Amino acid sequence: MKKTLNLAMLGAVLASSFPALAQDPVRIGFITTLSTPAGYLGEDARDAFRLAMDQEGGKLGGVPVELVVEDDGLQPAKGKQIIDRMSLDGISLYTGVMFSNVLAAVVNGATQGDRFYISTNAAPSNLAGAQCKPNYFAASYQNDVPHEMAGVAANDLGYKKMVILAPNYQAGRDALAGFKRTFKGEVTEIYTKLNQLDFSVELARIRSLNPDAVFQFHPGGGGINFAKQYGSSGLAKSIPMVVPVFSMDERMLAATGNVAEGVNVVSGWNPQSDNAANQAFVKAFTEKYNRAPTMYAAQGYDTARLIGSALKATNGNLKDAQAFRAALREARFDSVRGDFRFGSNQHAVIDWHLLKVQAGADGKLAEVPVKTIAKAQVDSYAAKCAL
Repeated sequence: MKKTLNLAMLGAVLASSFPALAQDPVRIGFITTLSTPAGYLGEDARDAFRLAMDQEGGKLGGVPVELVVEDDGLQPAKGKQIIDRMSLDGISLYTGVMFSNVLAAVVNGATQGDRFYISTNAAPSNLAGAQCKPNYFAASYQNDVPHEMAGVAANDLGYKKMVILAPNYQAGRDALAGFKRTFKGEVTEIYTKLNQLDFSVELARIRSLNPDAVFQFHPGGGGINFAKQYGSSGLAKSIPMVVPVFSMDERMLAATGNVAEGVNVVSGWNPQSDNAANQAFVKAFTEKYNRAPTMYAAQGYDTARLIGSALKATNGNLKDAQAFRAALREARFDSVRGDFRFGSNQHAVIDWHLLKVQAGADGKLAEVPVKTIAKAQVDSYAAKCAL
C-alpha cells in the first residue's frame, strides 16, 4: 500500500515537472482547383489562407492548425475521392472548393455528422434555400447575388437590351437567373461550355444582335480568353461589358491588358477600401507573394479569420459541434470586406460595389470604385432555409 502511494506521488511530481503537452493542430482539409486554366483561383485562396496562418505563427485564433491541400482538378469525381479519403483520415473541417459542380460532389461528405464545410467561394442556390445544412457556411456570398447586383448596375447605367452569357453548369445557371431577377430590360441568353476557350461563335452572334451591353460570367482562363477575344473583335469599342468580379479580377486584368479598359465590374470586395483590415491584408499579401490579391484571395483570408474566431471561442474543440457552429455564426472577426455577418441560412451578408477598369496616373489599369450598389445584401433564398 505504501509502495503504491509512493509511486502515485512520484508520478504526480514528475507530471508537474514537465510542461503540458502541446495542443495537437486542428487539421483543415483544403480541397481546391490548382490545375486547369482556372487553377489560379485556388492558388489565390490557398495563399491568402496560409497568409492568415503565417501571421499567427501557424495558428488561427491562437489554436495550432495544419492545412492539408489537394487539387480537385475541377473534377467532381476527384473532389469526391479526396473528401472520402480525408474523412477516413479523421479530418472534420473543410474549405477551399472553387466551383459549384465540385462542391456538389463534396458537400455531403464534408458536412456529415460533426464535420463542417466553410465555403471560400462556391455557394450554389440549392444550398442556400430549402436544402441548407446546419454544418455548411458560405463565407463568400451566394452564387446569385453578384449577378443580381450586376443587373442593378446595368439598370443604373441605362442599358435596355443585353446579351448575357455563362457556362452551362450550376454557378452559370445561377448567374443568369440572378441577373434576370433584377435587370429590367430585354435579354438574350447564351450558354457556353465550362472551360471553353474559343468564343468566336458567340462573339459573332453578339455582333448580329447588337445589344446595348453584354453581361458575361466566365471565371479563370475562360474569362481571360473571352475578354481578349472580345477586345480583338472590336466589339469592346461599341458594346460595353458589365461583369461580376469573377470575370475580371486582378489576375485577369493583368493578363488581358488594355482591352479591359472601361469594363464595369461588380464586386463584394473593394480592393481600394480604406477599411484597416483590408489595407493590412492587401499590403501583406502583395509583399509576401509579389502580386495583387484577387477577390478569391480576399475571401480565402476572410474564411481563415472566420475559422480562427470559432477555434478561439471553442479552444479548438471541434467535437462540440453545437458550440463550434454557434461560434461560426457569431463571425467575430474583422473582415477585409467591411461589415460582415451571416444571414439566417449561414451565407455571408456583405456590401456590393460597382468598380470600373480605368488607367491610373501611372498608366496601369485598375478597378476604381464608382459607388456602393447595395448595403448588407441578403440573398434571395434565405427565407426558404429552415435552420
